[in-house]
Amino acid sequence: MINGKRIVVVLPAYNAERTLEATVRELPECVDECILVDDRSSDGTVALARALGIRVAVHERNLGYGANQKTCYSQALASGADVVVMLHPDYQYSPLLVAPLAGMVAYGVYDLALGSRLLLGGALRGGMPFYKYLSNRFLTVFQNWFTRAHLSEYHTGFRAFSRELLEALPWQRNSDDFVFDNQILAQAILAGARIGEISCPTRYFPEASTINFRRSVRYGFGVLRTTLEFALAKWGLHRTELFRFSKTLTRQEAANLIAGGGR
Repeated sequence: MINGKRIVVVLPAYNAERTLEATVRELPECVDECILVDDRSSDGTVALARALGIRVAVHERNLGYGANQKTCYSQALASGADVVVMLHPDYQYSPLLVAPLAGMVAYGVYDLALGSRLLLGGALRGGMPFYKYLSNRFLTVFQNWFTRAHLSEYHTGFRAFSRELLEALPWQRNSDDFVFDNQILAQAILAGARIGEISCPTRYFPEASTINFRRSVRYGFGVLRTTLEFALAKWGLHRTELFRFSKTLTRQEAANLIAGGGR
């Protein structure tokens, strides 16, 4: 626990057997529960997770990264989480940073905290492919122009959510594919959530999961579409299903989210 808040780490997994143990072994003591959701891996991910003593949920068929996150957040909320930290089990992000990331939310400073690979310029040093770095920078600049959120990165897979924020956002409507990450972040910005970032060193190595060039391009176009839909909703011109909230939070309501004053 941190500040009396129950901390649950969720691991969206697919063929993570080679890196799972290293990830779990570095989780800090403040983590109350770790839940792995397996998206029909073909390796020994599930057996290893159970041997490590963490809670496991298994999809009967491969549903996609976004669908995996939907199960992750549903399981975490059902387990009584106050703060939900998503951490990829491929050991690309440092599990040691779960504590400071979760603390930003548990102490009520932010509703959503991001582990940024680009803050302080660590991505290229960690081995991020140059084309991914360029596309990440372009998409981030594009989104910041429309959202005015001034984030260093929109595409990290290391995030901590307050329970209240997850309960307020319609993430169940989001894509089952990789663009889910971007959609839930856009929803949080539109809802008025307080978002903070910390610098997160990253590791790129053969065992770390990554999407290929073709899927990266598809993800990029999905980000552009999400951003334009966000802009239309923000300007009051049109709201797609992703951005049909009961209402957008006022500044005071956003500040009260962590205290349970959400919708």
